[in-house]
Parts: sequence; C-alpha cells; structure tokens
Amino acid sequence: MIKNIAAVVSGMDEEYPYHIITGINEYAREHDINVSYFAAFGGIIDSRDFDLGEYSIYGLPDFSEFDGALLLSNTFANKTVRGLIIDRVKAAGIPTVIFECEDYDEFYNIGIDNYSVMKKLVEHLITVHNAKTFNFISGPSTNPEANERLRAFRDVLKEHDIEFDERRFFAGRFRSYDGIKAIEQFVESGLELPDAFVCANDSMALTAMSKLQRMGYKIPDDVIISGFDNTFNAQNSYPTLTTVKRPLYASGQKACQVLFDLMNGKEQPKDIKLEAETVFAQSCGCDLHDYEDVMEFKRSTYQRIERTYTSVHMLNRLIAGLAGAQNMNECVDAIEQMVKTLEMKSFSLCLIEDWENTYHTLSLADKDSSYPDYMTAPLIWDNGKRMTLERFKSSQLHPIPFETGGNVSYFLPLHFDERCLGYYIITNDDFPIYSMLCHTMTMSIGNAIEGISKLNVLDPLCKIYNRNGFTRTSEELFKRCVSQGNTLMVSFIDMDGLKYINDNFGHKEGDFAIQKVAEAITSCCRGGTDICARFGGDEFVVMCINVPETFELLFESRLDSKLDKINQSVNKPYTISASAGSVFTTPTRNDRLADIIQKADSLMYEIKRKKKQSKNTN
Repeated sequence: MIKNIAAVVSGMDEEYPYHIITGINEYAREHDINVSYFAAFGGIIDSRDFDLGEYSIYGLPDFSEFDGALLLSNTFANKTVRGLIIDRVKAAGIPTVIFECEDYDEFYNIGIDNYSVMKKLVEHLITVHNAKTFNFISGPSTNPEANERLRAFRDVLKEHDIEFDERRFFAGRFRSYDGIKAIEQFVESGLELPDAFVCANDSMALTAMSKLQRMGYKIPDDVIISGFDNTFNAQNSYPTLTTVKRPLYASGQKACQVLFDLMNGKEQPKDIKLEAETVFAQSCGCDLHDYEDVMEFKRSTYQRIERTYTSVHMLNRLIAGLAGAQNMNECVDAIEQMVKTLEMKSFSLCLIEDWENTYHTLSLADKDSSYPDYMTAPLIWDNGKRMTLERFKSSQLHPIPFETGGNVSYFLPLHFDERCLGYYIITNDDFPIYSMLCHTMTMSIGNAIEGISKLNVLDPLCKIYNRNGFTRTSEELFKRCVSQGNTLMVSFIDMDGLKYINDNFGHKEGDFAIQKVAEAITSCCRGGTDICARFGGDEFVVMCINVPETFELLFESRLDSKLDKINQSVNKPYTISASAGSVFTTPTRNDRLADIIQKADSLMYEIKRKKKQSKNTN
C-alpha cells in the first residue's frame, strides 16, 4: 500500500532545508512514498498582512488524512505559527518525526549535536588563534538550534574567563541580510574591531565577511570570521569560511526512514542524534588540505549559473505576460509559458472557487477559520498536456489525485497580502528548493490574480467600485455597523440628462460627464471609511457609517456644490447634474442592506420626478 506523508517547512530557499529535503526525497522515491511539502516564506518583508497570507497554506492539509508527518519546525522563526502547526499534527495522532527538537514526547526527533561542535569551533579560535574579543551574530531566539549554538559560545567564553560585552551581540534571523545589518550595528556602536565574528550560520557569516571586506578589512589578518553549516558558498568563498559541516542530507534520509518504519509498525528510537564536524579554513587563519575538486567546482558553479539565467529569463517573461493579462485565460497562458521554460513535469494552479468575488482570509490562530471547501483549477499541466478542472474538493489537495507512489509535491500559497487566493503545486521538480526566485514567481502570480480580480470589482471608466465591488465590500461594513450599533447613510444617485448629452454631443462626452459625476461623488466621501460605486450606466451608490443624523442633507448639498464648480471649470455646452435619494438609519439585525438601497433608490426617483415636473411647469 502506498504511503502518503506530509512535510511542513518554512523558507525552502536556504541550503539547510535544501539538503534535508533532498535526503527525504531520495529515500521517498526509492520506497514509493508520496511526499507533500507545505511551505511558506513568512517573515521576509516584515508585514503582518503578508505573513497571514503566506501562512494560509498551513491551514490547507488535514493531517489525519496522511500516514505520517515530517516537521522542519526549526525553520520557523514565528513561534506562534510553529506551535499551531504542531498542535494540529498532534491532534491528527499520526506518526511524526521532527528535526532538532526534543520538546514533544509524541514525536520522534532527528537531531544534530550543535552544542558540542560549536564548542570545538570557539575553543579553536581561542586556543589556536588567541582570540579574546568576540562579536556574536545569532539566529532567532525562537529557534532551538540557534539557542544551542549561542549557549555553547557563552559556555566556552566562561570556561576561559572571557567576559562577553552584550553590545557585541546581534539577534539575527538566519537570513543572509542579517550579516550586513550586524556589521552596520557594530559600526554604529563605536566599539573596537573584535578578534573574531562568530556567526550562527554561513549565510550571515558570508555577507558579514563581504561587508567587512568592502570596508577595507582583511580576513583573517584584521578579523576572523566563522560560520556554521558548510554551505556551497562557504566552501568556495574567498577566503574559504571556517564553519561546521552537518550531515543534513543524511538527517533527511534518516528521518524518512524512521517515519517509514513507524508507519509499518516497526519500533524506532525516540531520539537520534547525528554528529557534526568542524571545518577550519582560511577565514580563521587555517588552510584546507582537502580542497574541492576544481572540475567538480566548475561543474556545480556552471549549473547554478545556468539555472539562475533560466530562472531570470522565465521570471522576466512571466512578469511581462502577467502585466498584460486582462483575464484569467491570459494569466494562465503566461503561467503555461513559465512551466514550459522551466521544463516542469507537473504544475497545478488551484484557486478558491469564488476567487473573483470572495475576500477570504485564513488565520491559523482562529479555530473557526478554515480553507474553502471547493477549489477550481484553471491550469493543470501534466507532462506536456494542459487541462482544467472546474471544481474539486480542497480536502483532496490535488485536482487529480495520484494513483502511484514516489511523487514529491510542493504546495505553495497564492495570496495578496492577507487575502487567500489559493495555492499552486509543483510535482516531481525541485525548482522550489533550488531557486531563490521561486518566491518572487509566487508573488508575481498572486499579484496578477489580485489585479484580475480588481478588474472585476472596479469600474474602468470611473475608477471606483462597480456593482460587484460594492457587493463584496458593503456587506462586511453593514455587518460591522449592525454589531456596533452605528448609524448608516445610503445614498442612491442618478445622473440627470445622460441621454440628452449622448444624443446631442456624442458618447465620448457622455462618458466624460459620467466621470465628472463620479469625481464629484468621490470628493464628497470620507477616504478610507465610505464606499462609493457605479452601479451601472448613470447610477451610483454611496454608503457611509457612523455619521450624524443630518449627514444626508450635508452630503447632497456638498454634491450639488461640487457639480456646480465642475460645470464652471469645464465650460461644456451642457450641464452636469445628478439627483440623489438618501436614507439615514441605525440598522438592526432584522434589516437588510438591499432593502435600504431600494428605499434610497425610490427616494431618488421621487426627487427626479419632481425635477421633471418643475422643469415642465417652467
């Protein structure tokens, strides 16, 4: 029987998850296991709304539908999100293997001894290179590995009676840019250059080293730099980086093997710890004797460059194609070209069923919040064949479920800020883990879909909501008005004499007049709180909450005044005017917004009828 496992990870574009994931995938393919990765890129742009959209992907899977789970929980900087995911996996009651975490008795842990190897590295800097003053660039305090490395660093200094100046500590997030920020903070501190910068990973160490070199410092003559992870760039930087080599690929394979055995009823040890080793290289003043083979280095570098060129070319074409997309078909065409350029075997674009009209948000912290029941797949690409699927249950995840094993799928979120649009799936292709452009691609697609959605809610002539846009936004505002006991004003506005303008001066002038009415209405509304929309033709609706009782009279007076000023400034051979009917009320739960709009509409037509009578009398 084919086994299906879920794997949860955050930020796959770093070397740490890359090597673990490749180890998992190798074992899974050899043993016909289907792996589904649920991945996001939260905490990158410091936006709560953006992160909410990213983390929506973790609300998609029902873990109880899987045979087992793998949790790369140490890739999550957000402690709350990590805890909520762990709670959901616990509730599923399935065999689970976690990486580098001994906090949960229910789970099996695959760990690497970070503490001992970091002690060896710092001990080497002190005893061999006589370092006495240190700066430390740490990972996030919510990450257990980062805490173990920091603990080892402090313990070694204490054992050697070296006092650590806390001003020399920088709290990073394991991201490469943290290295640059750490050096900038050090420069601003005015402290003397330390003997060594000890970094909690290679990404931060390499950018810190580059920043120091650009400032004119020589490594290691002026200052020592050390990292942790022995990444490709660390091995091939200049100078080569003193670091720690961890068996990441082996830990991924081991985790998958342990989970596979558990799913088949075989007992496994609760905690397995793999050993790491120090790599003393040029950045601390040592020299490697086992340089990487030059031909292998050239091959690997060439592959990376070619992949980058292909990805950039793809991204440029995708962005250009999406920028011109006016509808979903054109958007899908642009995505299809991307899939072809990257030679992907399988790709599925999955959107929430009513993506055009529904503003759906999903918060893991809200227990009542759930992923929409149904999805639509406007693009399914399978080995050169393009298909669509109008409707499928989100609980089945894939539009077309697999009938075979050994498939590796990456589920990534599609959203615009906090608005959840759906997700896409890349299957049996490792683009999400080897390309740093994957996330850029994801954002481009999400932005394009949101843009198409806005085309369906905005009136192209007046640049305000159309009827659909009003419907989407007004219901939520009305509910809030009722729940908070706020007052409400709804005004229904109809332009006067549009047929006369069209018949005598042409439809271009008619469009101009409609635009000016919309401009007048918008100027009378309060930005950010009121809603104005073109309902169609020459009809407009305005909705305002929390207003005084005389607001409708004030609004109509302002509108008339604004139209008078517009007529004076444009100096047209016709008069631009409008009739408005307004309703002021404090709605209750028994009231319907549609009924209030209808009442305002009736009042407007009564005013328009009186205008016509007055004109005929005169």
